[in-house]
Amino acid sequence: MRNLIIGREQEQNKLQELYDSETAEFLVVYGRRRSGKTFLIREYFEEKFTFFHTALSPFEMADNNELLAKQQLRRFGETLRSYGSMSAGVPEDWFEAFDRLKELLMRQSKRKRLTVFIDELPWLDTPRSGFVTAFENFWNGWGAGRHNLFLIVCGSATSWISNKLLNNTGGLYGRSTCEMQIVPFTLYECEKYYQRKGLSLDCYDQLQAYMITGGIPYYMSYFQKGLSLAQNVDNLFFKTDGKLTGEFERLYGSLFVDSQKYISVVKILGSKRGGMTRKEIAESLSLNSGGGLTEILRGLQASNFIIQYTDFGGSKREVYYKLSDLFSLFYLYFSEFHKVNSPTFWADNLNSPQLNAWRGLAFEQVCFVHQEQIKRALGISGVNTNIMPWRNSGENGVQIDMVIDRDDRVVNICEMKFSSGEFSIDRDYDMKLRRKVQIFTEKLKVRKNPHLTVITTFGLQKNEYSGHIQKCITADDLFKE
Repeated sequence: MRNLIIGREQEQNKLQELYDSETAEFLVVYGRRRSGKTFLIREYFEEKFTFFHTALSPFEMADNNELLAKQQLRRFGETLRSYGSMSAGVPEDWFEAFDRLKELLMRQSKRKRLTVFIDELPWLDTPRSGFVTAFENFWNGWGAGRHNLFLIVCGSATSWISNKLLNNTGGLYGRSTCEMQIVPFTLYECEKYYQRKGLSLDCYDQLQAYMITGGIPYYMSYFQKGLSLAQNVDNLFFKTDGKLTGEFERLYGSLFVDSQKYISVVKILGSKRGGMTRKEIAESLSLNSGGGLTEILRGLQASNFIIQYTDFGGSKREVYYKLSDLFSLFYLYFSEFHKVNSPTFWADNLNSPQLNAWRGLAFEQVCFVHQEQIKRALGISGVNTNIMPWRNSGENGVQIDMVIDRDDRVVNICEMKFSSGEFSIDRDYDMKLRRKVQIFTEKLKVRKNPHLTVITTFGLQKNEYSGHIQKCITADDLFKE
């Protein structure tokens, strides 16, 4: 039902536009796993598909590719029969499977629109199965010429989508008619989601929930009414039978072949707040810095687990990679870097140094996710900007959480501070901030006006030092649409 969809207005408009088109359409939907791609398509079309198939997850059969290939074909054949295919038995290969799909669709060719939805398409491409060639033949040789066909494919393995569909140098190159990336919810959309579910969470708890879930609707769906955030977190993550205790391994295992190599890179990046260069990653994990690591980094970046950036004023060749997925950061922090065995850990440690340290790290990433809201709060939505961290590893080593380099001759030097109340700047912290600005301007010879900016939960406590801050941005600003 369309009224169950939260946000995604632009995506819904595009779906309707493609559906109303009078020509063949091939839509590729991609994005991080669990971000709501399938939900959007199913609810928008209210499951009124001419054909809808979901591939089997490879996670449970990762060590038996031959069995997985047979099971994928068997299940595809069963789905075809459920939609009226007269062919019995398991398709011999993917060419036969798509021939059966063509026969099914041709029998319904008088319908105004034939809407075909294949979910988790990358999972069908098992080793040596010939799937891509058969799929290419289906679309190029038949589907593209059917003016009433609307083909939708969806995938969480974003690197596969990029390599095999969007940037394929063979027969599928440039053949999709539209691409749609589904990103996690913003804080604004999360608030709407909680309201829809009747969950009573204030701004402070919603912010912490975002640090844990990263705005992934699937994770949020497990929160229960009548429980505090702490109770929900313990039930889902720290109890032995919690619904999401094994999600980290499932997440990466369902997306990447040889997932442990990808996980090893995620773990090492999760231990470094400011990120690492390719060379540092390779040396830390004793990996070859060549093609293998390149493929891993590209795959993680395409799936929105990591980001790459260059320091403000630094060499464009000095690229840093940083863990950006909030769920992965949360999992690693409490399962790898600080082992937790208590089923009531969260409720018992709400004000502990361990949780406060994690909150500080996670809040930084929340701010980077909400750059547009920060620019709006600064009144510079229409100003061209570059936003990145900055570090000085020399004798006077300092780090700036976020630098906003603006075309209007201002540089915002941003400090992110998660706090349970108004943040107070004391004499020592004021001196620390002044020192940062001084080193930053001297080191980089900045010819723009540096504006000290604090991004915090509930604003600044007014005192003799708060006046040195040019702008304070609060959590309320981050929650805006």
